[in-house]
Amino acid sequence: MGIFQKLFKKETTQMSTNVNLAVIYYSSNGTNFQLAQWAAEGGRQAGAEVKVLKVAETAPQSVIDSSPSWKAHLEETKNIPTVSVADLEWADAIIFSMPTRFGNLPAQLKQFIDTTGGLWAQGKTVNKVVSAMTSAQNANAGQEQTILQLYTSMYHWGAIIAAPGFTDPSVFVAGGNPYGTSVTVDQNGKMKEDVRTAAEHQAKRTVSVAKAVKNGLGQ
Repeated sequence: MGIFQKLFKKETTQMSTNVNLAVIYYSSNGTNFQLAQWAAEGGRQAGAEVKVLKVAETAPQSVIDSSPSWKAHLEETKNIPTVSVADLEWADAIIFSMPTRFGNLPAQLKQFIDTTGGLWAQGKTVNKVVSAMTSAQNANAGQEQTILQLYTSMYHWGAIIAAPGFTDPSVFVAGGNPYGTSVTVDQNGKMKEDVRTAAEHQAKRTVSVAKAVKNGLGQ
């Protein structure tokens, strides 16, 4: 079934509240891996079936070897499954977590998104419920812009954005980013804001919206 048939097909499936949540992250030093873990916990608390998946590393080994923390993180997370297009098809809801790179997505994540054209052409990205989180070394390093860049691609998917907005006090504690949880990281890789509860809340909200979407399409 192509994208236009998917968009306009009348759904007749039974109502369901079961949600599959894919938490997809790219991380070089561990910050976004930690954000992904917190989001996964929030998703499980909301009753979702959760997969934590990493984006494949594409940086040259020589560059990775020049950074002890980067090399160590890759070793520590070697058993985390690498995301595939099949995981996107499985998911009802998707949370992306990625560092900002010059106010944009890291190339590793962008490369993965560029492989989803076939899924898109079949209409299988339509109505996925998507949210995003990010990190940077300072609050003005493009955190909001990075999330919005990710959402631009999601509009082309036909996805439904579940931004946290100001729907919980934890958003303010985390720094007040309504587009998605974001955190600043110091030179030692330590998070400056307390964002755990915000990440968990964002995941719960994403799962809640996905449940509503599934139930609505089932009617």
